[in-house]
This record gives sequence, C-alpha cells and structure tokens, in this order.
Amino acid sequence: MCNSVDLQANNWLTEFFQCIRLNKFDCVANLFLDNACWRDLLAFSWNIITVAGRNDIFEMLNGTCPRIGVIEWKITGEVIEESNETSCWFNFSTPIAKCKGKLSLIDGKCSVLFTSIDELIGHEEAVLSRREIGYVNAAVKDRKTWLDIKSEREQRLGDIEQPYVVIVGGGQGGIGLSARLGMLGVTNIVLDRNKNAGDSWRNRYRSLYLRNTVWQDHMPYLEFPDSWPIFMSKDRMADWLEMYVKVMEINYWVSSVCVGAKYLTDREEWIVKVKRNGKIVQLRPKHLVIATGMSGNPKVPDIEGLKLFRGVICHSSKYKTALGFAGKDCIVIGSNSSAHDICMDLWEHGANVTMVQRSETLVVRSETFFERSQYTQTAADSGIKTAELDIVGAAVPYQVMRRQMISSWMQIAKKDHEYYRRLVEAGFKLTFGQDQSGLEMMYMYRGSGYYIDVGATELIVSGAVKLRSGVSIKCIVDDGVILSDNSELKADLIVFATGYQPMSSLVSKLISPEVAAKVGECWGLGSGTKYDPGPWQGELRNMWKPTAQNGLWFHGGGLTQSRLYSRFLAMQLKARMENIPTPVYGVPNMHHLQ
Repeated sequence: MCNSVDLQANNWLTEFFQCIRLNKFDCVANLFLDNACWRDLLAFSWNIITVAGRNDIFEMLNGTCPRIGVIEWKITGEVIEESNETSCWFNFSTPIAKCKGKLSLIDGKCSVLFTSIDELIGHEEAVLSRREIGYVNAAVKDRKTWLDIKSEREQRLGDIEQPYVVIVGGGQGGIGLSARLGMLGVTNIVLDRNKNAGDSWRNRYRSLYLRNTVWQDHMPYLEFPDSWPIFMSKDRMADWLEMYVKVMEINYWVSSVCVGAKYLTDREEWIVKVKRNGKIVQLRPKHLVIATGMSGNPKVPDIEGLKLFRGVICHSSKYKTALGFAGKDCIVIGSNSSAHDICMDLWEHGANVTMVQRSETLVVRSETFFERSQYTQTAADSGIKTAELDIVGAAVPYQVMRRQMISSWMQIAKKDHEYYRRLVEAGFKLTFGQDQSGLEMMYMYRGSGYYIDVGATELIVSGAVKLRSGVSIKCIVDDGVILSDNSELKADLIVFATGYQPMSSLVSKLISPEVAAKVGECWGLGSGTKYDPGPWQGELRNMWKPTAQNGLWFHGGGLTQSRLYSRFLAMQLKARMENIPTPVYGVPNMHHLQ
C-alpha cells in the first residue's frame, strides 16, 4: 500500500508524463517551483544541458517533448523523504531509448529533475548476455581464429576501411571512449604521440601518485584488482592502461601525431593528417574527438633572461626526478598540485627548495577530502556498482552542487581550523575559491588552482621548504631569479609549474584559428570567477556534447568524469552512425575565446 510520499511522487510523475503526451506544456511547467532546475543527458534534448527557472523549463519542454513519445515509466526503488524534500528514481522509455531519471519534490512541486538516456534500443552495448559467442561449435572450412580476425581488422582499418571516429589523445580518456565505442560497434582509431599506451602517465615525474582513490578511478568494463592500494603509483596506472588497450582490443596507433584536420562540409567528414612512422597517413572519419585532456601545451611565462640561466630550467611536464639535486638550490614557480609534489620530491632527495607562490591556492588534507566520498570499499561491499555512483553524482545540477559545496567547505574550514591557521601563518596565500565553493567547483571552473595535501604542507609550515608568496618572477639571471620585490634567489634548478594552455589552442593549431574561434572555450561553467568568465552556462563548455563545429567533439576530465561521460558521448556517436534522428535542443552558442 502506498504511503503519502509514494503517492506524491507517483502523482507528480503521472501528471508530468500525461501532460507531455498531450503536449500540455503550460500544465507541465506549473509542476515546477519557480527556481527549479532540470538537467538532461540526451533523453529529451540530445544534449548535455541544464535549464533553470520555470520559463526556461517551459521552453525546453516546448522544444523537445513533441518528438519524444514517452511510452512508459515506473518508479524504481524507495521514495525517500529527507527534511522537506521527497525524492525518487524512475525509469522511462521512448521509441529509441531506455532512460532513467531522478525527481526531487518540495511541497509537491519539483525542485530538481534529472533525466538521462541509459541505452539505445536495438543498439545496446555488447556486454553480459549480449556478448558475442566467440567460438562456433561446428566444423568450419578455413576457420579463422580470433587473432586472425583481429589482425585483419587492424590492417584494414585506416587503410581499406575508414574509421567512423578518430580520437586524438591516447590517455585514459581516449582509451575509455574507444572501449565504449567498441562495445557499440563504432569503428574508431586512437592516435597517440607516445611510444606505448600508458606513457601519458609513465612519462610524468617519478614520485607521482594518483590523488583519487582506487574505487573512484576504475576504467569502463574492467575494474582494478581488489588487492590494489587505495592510492596507486602513476607507473602502476600506466601499466594498467597498456594492458587495458590490449585486453579491450583498442585500435591504438602509437607514435602517431595528428598534424592537421579539415572538415569537408559537403561530404560531412574530416580529412585528418597523421604522421605515423615517419609517413603522412590520411584518415577520413565522420567525427573527430579531441581527447588530449583539459590542457594543451605547457604554459611558460615569457620572462626576461630565460636563455641566460646557467642551470637546469624546465616546465613541470618535463621534470622527472630529484636525483642529482642533493645540496642544490631549487626554485619551483607555482603552488598547485604539481608544484607541491615537485617541492616534496626535491626535499626528500636533499635539495634546498623554495616555492614561489604567485597567487592564492586551495589546499585540503587528503583525509578530510576523501572522508566525504561515496566511492568507498563499504559501498562496493554493499553491492553498489561504480556506474550507479556515477549516475547519482550526475543527477546533481552544478548550481545545486555549488550551493552544497559552499556549505560543505565552511565545515571543512571549521574542522581543520588549526591546520589552516598554521599554513596561513607560514605566509601561504590560501583560498577556498572566489565564491567559497571549494575544490570541486574550482575544478569545474578552471581545472586547477588546488592541492590535495599528501605531505608537502607540513614542509612549508615547518620551513623545510621555503616559501615566497605574493610575488612573481621579474627576470632570470645567470645564477637565479630576481623577484618582483627586487629580492634575489640563487638557483641550480628552476621548475615552472605554471600550468597548460587551453584545449582551444590545440584546435587552432590542428584545424584552424577560425574553427577555434567558432567553437570557443572548452571547460568552465561561466561562474564569473577568475579564469571562468560568465555568463553562467549550467554545464561545462563544449564537453561531451555537440559543438558549434559539426563533427567535432571534446572529451576530457579526471578518471571519474571520463568514465561517466564517455558513455554519453559514445551513444551520441552511435546514434549518428545509425542515422537515428538526434535533434539537438540548446544548440551551443559561441563561447568566445578570452
């Protein structure tokens, strides 16, 4: 027998879907609070979009519902009542997709609605009960083995047969997307400039460990062994990716550099020029995915005297090890994650280290940060799957997340007050974000600006690593640097931990400045904070969704984001390959380059 909250949720969904079927969008809009928001991952919009406020919700209903054709729906699991909010998960289906959603009600009206495609009907992933047979239990003349078939496919693809998708970038993002596409039968090639899969991790500095936990960092379809450490070495991750490419049968072209791409509008396909084994190869995919990560080429400030320095100078991307710098004077310019790691590595190997902090940085204890995580051994032991946790996180629109994070980081600041007091007294310029929303939102705004503390903070507080904050490098001289306050630091090594150029710079280089300007910025929510100019977008700019350039897509983010959104990007590409109508609501505006 239904209780009152069950009945309330059931009645709301009944009215919602009935009004949609009857195209009564005014009635549907009245089911929402004035300040409600609706996040949709493809189900209604064929876009990744969030609309806020009753008027915008009405516009999206009016623009999408006439073509949706919802067939059935059902509440799944328990209806939850917490504080003044009632929430539930539900499934629904359309003629082309099975979908799911989450409804949150306050006083009988919707405060947050989340909808997403779960799978395309008739084009589901070839996993579990849908996996291929493999061996035919009968005598077959001229039988070909799995290896024969695999080798022939690899030889054909990119030569006799063109891939439907080319992915530029063979880190975890490109590899994971390729695996998703493979499970959907979408031919693709991954291009990577390195000699081996996994080198994007393997070639980084020797002391690097992943910052997120093992439960958070799984790749699609294949989880890490139960015995692996909570925080893994970058070399362990590199070996895993190399193995993953083989096991998941990724079409992975090593030592292959994309040197140019051009879109042919009349043919609706790309010409992608690839330098492979010293020769130029031309690929003609229908879609091009830039999966080089959120960042482009290393960013080194244009500082007077760079060529005068007699010691070693490098960007953090080229720094490998502290070996050989014992007793040497070392300067690390920057104060985010890589800067802290490199300072600690140098100190551990006997160097005299100074960090030059140019701007405020968010710092948080690793223990504090991860005690709030939903990705835990307890969750795994209870049978909650990683994919379920992913979609629970995706159900929270960013504007709701921002409000939650402001409250959460106020609690963190209070809990670790003594930790932060010591850090600030040491001269460190601390921030919790311009809007006080903490690390998660700072990551969404700009992808940098923070450090999860795994030991370097104590070195700064104790003075073991010297700190110069609130200054910049005025110029470089033969034996060190002169700071903006005219003080001088001697140095045998200078490391620029100064970040990377945006993905848009790669688009300009590979395709054209015109296409880069047309597409605009990638990443950022339009928060109006530093490095993330407004207006508010509600979603990350240009990521995993249609862009202003036909056939051009962007994929990136951390392991968790890459795992989740590779699924939705793969379904969009599969739908287009199968000629499924994909009318996009909220066609992207130009996010002008700054």
